[in-house]
Amino acid sequence: MIGGFNGGFNNGFNGGFNFMFTVFPILFIVVFMIIIGAFIIVLVKGVSRWSKNNNSPVLTVDVTVVAKRTDVSDFHNNMGNGTMHHDHYTSYYTTFQVQSGDRMEFVLPSDEYGMLVEGDMGKLTFQGTRYISFERYR
Repeated sequence: MIGGFNGGFNNGFNGGFNFMFTVFPILFIVVFMIIIGAFIIVLVKGVSRWSKNNNSPVLTVDVTVVAKRTDVSDFHNNMGNGTMHHDHYTSYYTTFQVQSGDRMEFVLPSDEYGMLVEGDMGKLTFQGTRYISFERYR
């Protein structure tokens, strides 16, 4: 009876042990490929947007500032010595409306964002999705 028990235990242990060493490497490779694939997709989209912006004409149009918003991203890093490093990054968005009623939202530098007020009217210069400048009417 003891021999039968040991035999059953060894067969179950070895089967589980082999399962772990055959399935885990496959799962590791699949997860690794998903991460690499996501990175490549983000990289291709960024290069595509950059190229499309560079091939777009630089336009200057009459606009009104209709909305402003911010997006704050928090980053937490474990420094390895028991301390945490917190970092914040703020993106500044402004929505402009042209005379036809169409709206466009751009990411602006913080100093220019701070100078704008909803209702400001002026000339917006942009290239594709890239904000270049805004000149307020006097």
